[in-house]
Amino acid sequence: MKKIRAGVIGIGYLGTFHAQKYAAMDHVDLVGVVDLDMGRAEKVAEELGTRAFSDYRSLFGQVDAVSVVVPTHHHYDVGMDFLAHDVDVLIEKPITSTLEEADRLIEFAESRGLLIQVGHLERFNPAVVALEDIVTPPRFIESHRLSIFKPRGIDVSVVLDLMIHDIDIILNFVKSDIKLIHAAGIPVITDEVDIANAHLEFENGCVANVTASRVSIKNERKLRMFQQDAYISVDFANHDITVINKSEDAATDPIPGMKVEKLSFLKGDALDEEIKSFISSVSRRVTPEVTGHVGRNALSIALSIMDQINTTNRRTKK
Repeated sequence: MKKIRAGVIGIGYLGTFHAQKYAAMDHVDLVGVVDLDMGRAEKVAEELGTRAFSDYRSLFGQVDAVSVVVPTHHHYDVGMDFLAHDVDVLIEKPITSTLEEADRLIEFAESRGLLIQVGHLERFNPAVVALEDIVTPPRFIESHRLSIFKPRGIDVSVVLDLMIHDIDIILNFVKSDIKLIHAAGIPVITDEVDIANAHLEFENGCVANVTASRVSIKNERKLRMFQQDAYISVDFANHDITVINKSEDAATDPIPGMKVEKLSFLKGDALDEEIKSFISSVSRRVTPEVTGHVGRNALSIALSIMDQINTTNRRTKK
């Protein structure tokens, strides 16, 4: 198999992990890493046996695929520049800052037969993968994603930083257009919204309550789904899934007529699986697992939530 020549643009916290994954893959040649902080780029390059650059344009003509792990407001420009040089791109979420940018990026890539994969990491979480065989169209969903404050990702709101993961998961399982959104949120530590809640009503009748916070004193990631004859609870931190469904053989405790089954899953390495999936798509020229359109759909809902929050917050300040 021909080696895929790869690069990573942005060697911050997450970008460094991207570079490590590429460097560890036998059928990938990590050509270089790029960061405005040349000292940081050189340190990572030395550790991984590759080259460091301060200008991403230095990789034009040298790579087949790149990870774009720069601040969100640069996603469009960097992604478009690489697409214009016939390079497939893995863009961290959210895909872009605006829907107009996302549409232009997707249209341009499709016109040139190039690939965009969006970094919705949770699609590759072993728990989410396991749910594919368990979940039928859910009717009610609750998700909580709480995080201890970290000084990264704060260039965008918690909706675009954290909640968008759960929005993508929910859209993947519900498979219906959204009819109504009610949302609230406030800044607490940063200038952006740090805690938010959204109530989503779908055309097929499903309802989802989604909460995300980056000012919690603990990390918590839980998802609960109710569907016909079953309740499914996922605790991402403790790596377990609880399924409660109707059964004639069920005991009377804790819920009469309902069988309780606990499933465990290995922690896994979602980022490794994500990058392997991207490289496989690049190598085989097949549609990525998480396409630009998928990323665009999640961004659309996230921006609608933020519009409502910002409108409410402006009104209450008057």
